Amino acid sequence: MHYQCLLVDDEADLAKMTAEYFQMFDVTTACAFSAAACYEFFKENTAELVLLDINLGDGSGFAVCKKLREEQELPILFISARQSDDDVLAALTIGGDDYIKKPYSLSVLLAKVKINLKRAAELKAARAAEQPGTAAGEMVKTDEAAAFSLDPATMSVLRRGVRIPLKAKEFALLSCLYKHKNAIVTKEELFEEVWGDAYYGDGTLNVHIRKLREKLEDDPNEPKLIKTVWGTGYILETEE
Repeated sequence: MHYQCLLVDDEADLAKMTAEYFQMFDVTTACAFSAAACYEFFKENTAELVLLDINLGDGSGFAVCKKLREEQELPILFISARQSDDDVLAALTIGGDDYIKKPYSLSVLLAKVKINLKRAAELKAARAAEQPGTAAGEMVKTDEAAAFSLDPATMSVLRRGVRIPLKAKEFALLSCLYKHKNAIVTKEELFEEVWGDAYYGDGTLNVHIRKLREKLEDDPNEPKLIKTVWGTGYILETEE
């Protein structure tokens, strides 16, 4: 079967209550109460998004996230009572798209899920759509002088002749910066446009910017492409 959301949490009562709430708002949701149950779920079912707890009875949500990332690309949102910045950064670094701390508001959690489902659907549609007069997989946004281009069909960037695959949030973030290239984009604008919420912690954005720099910059510690405007935001400077 296909579900919009898989909720992986060993707190069964909370998971069931959350799933029932989502169902009320037409978000089809399944529950798995352990890491093993999560793996079993994907043998016979599919999901568009995963809500994942860190502390599972038979393992770690971090390990589950790593395994899922090896097999498929879909939004993974961590939900956890663990409050430390180290846990948040670890979750985002290994491939999590968001980190929601327990206890959470059901309405806020639902809003985040719907935003991520919408973005995933838009990305899937962009991949599938063929641009008029353009073969699938060709560059659709190009900066010839910089030899820099984005390809939604493969969710990758062509940088100096090298194709570099990106994860969903990385591609969304780079696309936003590219749309406003050579102009400052504030943190609030990035949060609103990429995550659909203007009220995030800087840690979420910093991790994704760092990962983009590691993939695109000659020296991530001395960025020439994605530059920080301290106290304000970031700017993508094309090589013209």
